[in-house]
Amino acid sequence: MRRRSKRREKRGVYLLPNLLTAASLLCGFYALVASWKGEFVHAAVAILLAGLFDGIDGKVARLTHSASRFGTEFDSLADLVSFGVAPAMLAYSWILHPYGRWGWLAAFLYVICGALRLARFNVRATAAEMRHFSGLPTPAAAYGIATTVLLSQRLGIPIEEKGLFLSILLYLLAFLMVSNFPYPSFKDLELLRRRPFSTLVTGILIMVVVIAEPQITLFLCSWAYVTLGPLKRVRIMRQEKLVKERELG
Repeated sequence: MRRRSKRREKRGVYLLPNLLTAASLLCGFYALVASWKGEFVHAAVAILLAGLFDGIDGKVARLTHSASRFGTEFDSLADLVSFGVAPAMLAYSWILHPYGRWGWLAAFLYVICGALRLARFNVRATAAEMRHFSGLPTPAAAYGIATTVLLSQRLGIPIEEKGLFLSILLYLLAFLMVSNFPYPSFKDLELLRRRPFSTLVTGILIMVVVIAEPQITLFLCSWAYVTLGPLKRVRIMRQEKLVKERELG
């Protein structure tokens, strides 16, 4: 009887982290439905919520020692829907559909680059990759699109003025996802440990700013992270150049 129960436990799946992953997938699917219905703000918010659940499920799996191969694959499939297909559908339904073939091709390029980014991450899942991502993570790219939609709605920018701009953003995000630019993962950030009092004050101030102007704050934070990769690569290249000059000098 004990042997049978052990086999059943091994065949089962961990409930809590996979439920959080399912919640992320649900938000991504709802974003697709909302985009199709023209409810673009709802779709953008759903993508942001999907990113929240996606960040929590990994933390929960590590804290409860419930990480598994099934969870990894399930999370990757959910990410493709929530941060690949859903943002592309949002961008296409919101502004790109009048551009015909070029519009949906731009959206498809974003999806395929997101799929390639996820596949590359799965085969390169090393300790170094956990500390620094190679290429822009798909949730960050999705946040770039979602926060752009929210900011545009907040400022009331006319829709006819955003088509070319959003197309450029899609191409940029697609390129960054499959690039080798280093991005911090923040997975080694321990929130349960003791921190200086100033850290708590800073966190409270950030919360106040987000609550006061959520669209503007989230947009700035999302795109600040997007620019980290290229800026970090430039800094590394400068450091390497200085080292070579010192060796030659």
